[in-house]
Amino acid sequence: MNETLHGLITAAFGRHYLVELPDGQCLECVPRGKKSEVACGDRVELQRSSDNQGVIERTLPRSSLLYRSDAYRQKIIAANVTQIICVVAVEPAFSDELVARCLIAAQDQGLQVLIVLNKCDLPAEAARAVLAPYRAIGYRVLELSAKNDAEALRPLLHGHCSVLVGQSGMGKSTLINALLPEAKAATREISTVLDSGKHTTTHARLYHLDASSHLIDCPGVQMFGLHHLSLGEIESGFVEFAAYLGQCRFHNCSHTHEPDCALLNAVAAGKIDPRRMKLFQDISRPVRDVYGR
Repeated sequence: MNETLHGLITAAFGRHYLVELPDGQCLECVPRGKKSEVACGDRVELQRSSDNQGVIERTLPRSSLLYRSDAYRQKIIAANVTQIICVVAVEPAFSDELVARCLIAAQDQGLQVLIVLNKCDLPAEAARAVLAPYRAIGYRVLELSAKNDAEALRPLLHGHCSVLVGQSGMGKSTLINALLPEAKAATREISTVLDSGKHTTTHARLYHLDASSHLIDCPGVQMFGLHHLSLGEIESGFVEFAAYLGQCRFHNCSHTHEPDCALLNAVAAGKIDPRRMKLFQDISRPVRDVYGR
């Protein structure tokens, strides 16, 4: 029982985690101490406390950490991912701001980005128009219908640990089940092991596509807080701004009203989409308010 084991967090229910050992066995584990800063995708050291339970002793170094935050707390989404897949749909209407926030978080952690437009068996002109600025600045947009054919996504998952992020109702679960028919069975198994009747706060679940490709499904989010990022980090999340940063008249330019602002001039010249500029101003407002800018 005192042997130190290594494992992978594959599901989270509150403070209870499912840890997969190298031999494929899964243990229900809790972290030692009161703080719980473990994420789905984390690799951890643990000690077995019984045949099917253990205690997480240490989180191993991460290559990335995706989380959202507000002024009061942060919520870890997933660790050690290499790609974020932002899932939106033709209907219901999706939040343009939520997409922008996801992409800022991805840029901050150096993750590859793919936007998936789901439910394209329905009239999709309005949704395509919303995503047009993202295509124009180089983001990949994949159109599909998870209900009818999700296979177009599979090659883009190869070699990645991808995390699916999106609002409720975008069809993430349908997408998961289309790619992984066994996912429902895996979900039932996880719920049984972790007694989900008691632990109902599911943070994320990791599924194996193959030996080198993994997919993390997260609960739907309505807001993606970025309170932990600075103004400069938010600027960097708007990749089309790169050519203009540092060229404003004022070194502390807020890009909202100042004369000779390089970004505002680029908008006026048609080089930056006005809606993307408005998104930046809205998202950066809390940071600007702190510094009175």
